[in-house]
Amino acid sequence: MKVLVTGGAGYIGSHTVVELLNADHEVVVLDNHCNSSQTALERVARIATDARRQTPQLLAIEGDIRDRLLLDQLFTKHQFDSVVHISGLKAVSESVAQPLAYYENNVAGTITLCQAMQAAGVLNLVFSSSATVYGEPPEMPIREDFPTGVPINPYGRSKLMVEQMLQDLARSDPHWSIALLRYFNPAGAHASGLIGEDPQGIPNNLVPYISQVTIGQRDKLSVFGGDYPTADGTGVRDFIHVVDLALGHLAALGWMQQNRGIGIWNLGTGRGFSVLEVVRAFEQASGRPVPYTIVERRTGDIAACWADASRAERELGWKAVRGLEEMMADTWRWQSMNPLGYGQAR
Repeated sequence: MKVLVTGGAGYIGSHTVVELLNADHEVVVLDNHCNSSQTALERVARIATDARRQTPQLLAIEGDIRDRLLLDQLFTKHQFDSVVHISGLKAVSESVAQPLAYYENNVAGTITLCQAMQAAGVLNLVFSSSATVYGEPPEMPIREDFPTGVPINPYGRSKLMVEQMLQDLARSDPHWSIALLRYFNPAGAHASGLIGEDPQGIPNNLVPYISQVTIGQRDKLSVFGGDYPTADGTGVRDFIHVVDLALGHLAALGWMQQNRGIGIWNLGTGRGFSVLEVVRAFEQASGRPVPYTIVERRTGDIAACWADASRAERELGWKAVRGLEEMMADTWRWQSMNPLGYGQAR
């Protein structure tokens, strides 16, 4: 299969490309590197070559999904079977400060991509969505048949807008096959330590922040809220290893070979861990203390959030198998081998 991966040089994208190459698919990556590094793809090629003992079929194109002319050229030159769409802006706080940028990149960019796909007759799409589309769910665990809520920030709203647009598209034309993958909280890194999460500036997510505190880049972790109705008072989230998440995309591509229409799946582990449980697991993995202080809750945060991922297991044959200890060990290996991430090569 020949697959176009948008955002393939980013954190989730690079791990997904590794798994596609390991499964003998031919991959073209389109990435504008606004929050990723070309170095990641060089390392992806190295990992895939070591695993397969031959040069992987990987082509990297620097470009933007909003560039319709470039997209048309790509679809004319390459006979793609499917598109895995992971590109997009993803920082919650940035989305609040720059909502127009998020709607332009995430919503308008996806529309341009789908227009180019439709013109080329490439009608298989895996979309990188988010559990944020549920808003504040009525109960746990979260199932796919729960109503989508009211996301509390432009990032979440942009994901929900794209989901709604893609559902309309699938209803309008039965030839489309679209997978909406609702990610929970990706963590971890490739076991080689060659690729991992390399956030620009202050990390927005818990695990990279913890790893930067542990390596000495930051003084301490601020834990937002210690008075939630949870076992230790801190928020509980469903953390999923990024490699398990990557393999979910391959499972969705397999589903598309036999099905038309739209499918929606949670990609999570089905278990929640508190912030302090994650801190302790990272201390165990690194052998170093993680200094932290408990501060006031953040507006909009909920006490607990985890997935019911049984539909993905039942319909896609996919299940997350890597636990919290492995996520933390792999994160620490990546961070200790790459204390500055991809460094100046970004």
